[in-house]
Amino acid sequence: MYDPNLPAANTPNSSAQMRAQLNGLKALIDAVPTLTAAQVDSTNTLPQGSPAAASVSVIGNSLHFTFDIPQGQDGAQGPPFAQAVVDSVTTLNPWESATVGVSFDGSNVRFNFAIPRGNDGSQGPPGGSGSDGGQGPQGIQGPPFAQAVVDSVTTLDPGQPATVQTNFDGSNVRFTFGIPRGNDGSNGNDGAPGEVSQAQLNSAISGTSNNTNSISTLDSGFADADLEALRQKLNEMILNGRR
Repeated sequence: MYDPNLPAANTPNSSAQMRAQLNGLKALIDAVPTLTAAQVDSTNTLPQGSPAAASVSVIGNSLHFTFDIPQGQDGAQGPPFAQAVVDSVTTLNPWESATVGVSFDGSNVRFNFAIPRGNDGSQGPPGGSGSDGGQGPQGIQGPPFAQAVVDSVTTLDPGQPATVQTNFDGSNVRFTFGIPRGNDGSNGNDGAPGEVSQAQLNSAISGTSNNTNSISTLDSGFADADLEALRQKLNEMILNGRR
């Protein structure tokens, strides 16, 4: 057998001893198994925070592994999902394939539909003499997209922005509206001032200056300059008050 303590220090060389040591090493090398395969026998899930572990053994010519792996922490919550919004619905030719485009803007899933219209129905057979012809076969039904449906219309306070929400239930595009009512104008400041025509103005003030209409102007001038100036101003007041 191989003895790692031989040969001892400062001893004479011995061929027999060296041969025995070399044969012992060869025997150890020959005893090492040749590995030809590796397999995982089991993988065990541990609670969060547990240390991971792995064990290995040699059976015959194969390596056998056993793993202990802790489960990961819960993932972060995904982005908020408010509703589905249909941005557009496009009609295609009957032979074209239907398509749908979808995107996410951070709050809403947005759809763009392209739907082929149905083929025209074939013409029915001619009717018999004296009676109406039978109804022709029904055309090929298009994709299940019935109509737009208004679910509700809500009245908002004046000054609030109008809103509209839409979603697609698989057959109908559904709308919900919020519409602000108009100001009642009770405070006198809500409406912009309107335009008044000259005819409306004349009609409104007609008869309000009857006292000045009956007063005659002073048509004779005065030699005195102060009295003349006073006469002219008095005439201006009389004339300005007339309508």
